Amino acid sequence: MADTDALRARWLRALLPARDGASSPEPYQYADALLRRWQEPQRHYHTLTHLTAVLDRIDVLEEYADDPDVVRLAAWFHDAVYLPERSENEERSARLAERALPEAGLSAEKTAEVARLVRLTVTHDPADDDRDGQVLCDADLAVLAASPSSYAAYTAAVREEYHFVPNEAFREGRADVLRQLLALPRLFRTPYGQEHWEATARYNMRGELEMLSTPAVPPA
Repeated sequence: MADTDALRARWLRALLPARDGASSPEPYQYADALLRRWQEPQRHYHTLTHLTAVLDRIDVLEEYADDPDVVRLAAWFHDAVYLPERSENEERSARLAERALPEAGLSAEKTAEVARLVRLTVTHDPADDDRDGQVLCDADLAVLAASPSSYAAYTAAVREEYHFVPNEAFREGRADVLRQLLALPRLFRTPYGQEHWEATARYNMRGELEMLSTPAVPPA
């Protein structure tokens, strides 16, 4: 169970330096609004647990970022709008950041960077010189390098979010996503991600893809 008080404190630690330490407007109202979004009932994987995990991984990778606090704010917003049946969640999440962050005291430049990073999670394919994008994308994809049991829980939660999709259509769609990711020259762009997560993630995804490609056996 995610610790909402700890997350509120983490929001404060990211927001205040990003807005140069200003104390107004009151920052917790924005954290609370985001926390409510991350606890919506349609979520099974894209939950507070996922948000916490992404923030934890950004902490691990922060030395590779140009502006770690902006990356952390992007993590808060990257799935803030999440409706599994809709295809424009990242765009809507970015627009939410563009509305909320100036009101919360962030500069136009940093707000634009947060929104850009959120939109980057559509492809998870940052440019070679995009250090902040590399950190966010690596942090978001690190679940692919989870232990076998955690990876199985992740895939089950994703399937539950798409419960309304028939099995065959889901298998095809999920397989397409896995193939697109596996076709990337590198899943992870930071040195840490390449060293610690790349091989395991590819192993997990190939195993899942093989399982998805195996025809289901009808009941006897």
